[in-house]
Amino acid sequence: MAREYLKKASRTATSEASETHETVKRILAEIEAGGDAKALEYARKFDRYEGNLILTHEEIEAACAKVPDKLKRDIEFAHNNVKRFAEAQKTTVSDVEIEIVPGMIAGQRAIPIDAAGCYVPGGRYSHIASAIMTVTTAKVAGCHHITACSPPRSDTGVSPAIVYAAHISGADKIIALGGVQGVAAMTFGLFGLPKANILVGPGNQFVAEAKRILFGRVGIDMIAGPTDSLVLADKTADAHIVATDLVSQAEHGYNSPVWLVTDDRELAKNVMEIVPNLIDALPETNRDNALAAWRDFAEVIVCKDREDMASCSDAYAPEHLTVQAQDIDWWLERLTCYGSLFLGEETTVSYGDKATGTNHVLPTSGAASYTGGLSVHKYMKIVTWQKATREGSKEVAIATARISRREGMEGHARAAEVRLAKYFPNEEFDLYPED
Repeated sequence: MAREYLKKASRTATSEASETHETVKRILAEIEAGGDAKALEYARKFDRYEGNLILTHEEIEAACAKVPDKLKRDIEFAHNNVKRFAEAQKTTVSDVEIEIVPGMIAGQRAIPIDAAGCYVPGGRYSHIASAIMTVTTAKVAGCHHITACSPPRSDTGVSPAIVYAAHISGADKIIALGGVQGVAAMTFGLFGLPKANILVGPGNQFVAEAKRILFGRVGIDMIAGPTDSLVLADKTADAHIVATDLVSQAEHGYNSPVWLVTDDRELAKNVMEIVPNLIDALPETNRDNALAAWRDFAEVIVCKDREDMASCSDAYAPEHLTVQAQDIDWWLERLTCYGSLFLGEETTVSYGDKATGTNHVLPTSGAASYTGGLSVHKYMKIVTWQKATREGSKEVAIATARISRREGMEGHARAAEVRLAKYFPNEEFDLYPED
């Protein structure tokens, strides 16, 4: 049985890349040349905000005071979970020292990146959770300076909930800047900020393109596209819950793909009948996004069996992957390409997006085939070192000289040879490769 598409996407999740690239490239160049003044000019143009760009301690305290106690408790709950998971992740990376050959010692060190720039979306949706996810992990990693950057509303500034989340998560500075100008300020070290060594966090296509252009000058978490989600479901799945999970992810944006992969045609048909009603029941803005995403980008695929389902999923390499099927352990062992995996009906992508502790900054557009998402490890450099006794360097020097000469790199060979001559003046060595 070949895979059957009960619903096929009419569009793919691409943007007007060329136009966006040129716009962002120009803005970055102008801000780099014009410094604080040019960034401020763009802030007033795009953010329409006249307030303080770098929030003072008093402004942070005032914003935090506006956050209701119940929301504070929820933010603190999510922060604690993210912190605990990041701390557990950090234990998986350690300094290493090994004697490769007698007298030749090599090692690795895990060194935190000095300055992190965390972008927190605040436009259509105020991404409270993004502040928690990005700042907390940087803090646990041990970054020396963390800047949280979020677009302000023209009348109220940065969302008080975002300010509170960034503050309790450990941000050293909070700046009220959006879009390309915010990314530029962190990268170029404007307004007295240290230059960021890494930029992280989700954002619109302009933020994503700015990170793409700047990658190399600074590190980034990943090059992100529209968020995407896939649900694997068999005949035991609850069609209403499956449909709800698909719609919950489609509301991210008009071009956010959602996919259902199943081996049960009846389940697929039931889900397709339920989805439109669930979309209709959403608030207007959410409804418009979900409607467009479902209409243009969603797919429903019927496979012959669970192995075919797993192969289909791995080919899509979704950002979020949900399994609502029997034998959860089989799926955990079998699946290999996803940003984050949600096993069983009892969990959902929404949990991971907000509060379970795993990070919601994840690879999109198939990037899960080669990378994972944001973690404490992204903020750490794994560097190596070596040292040796003179005797320990002997065999290494001989091999280095021969390999280098075979490669045609005579300077490398002589760097090894000069040490042998100094350390072992009374010995002769064959330092040339065989013909």
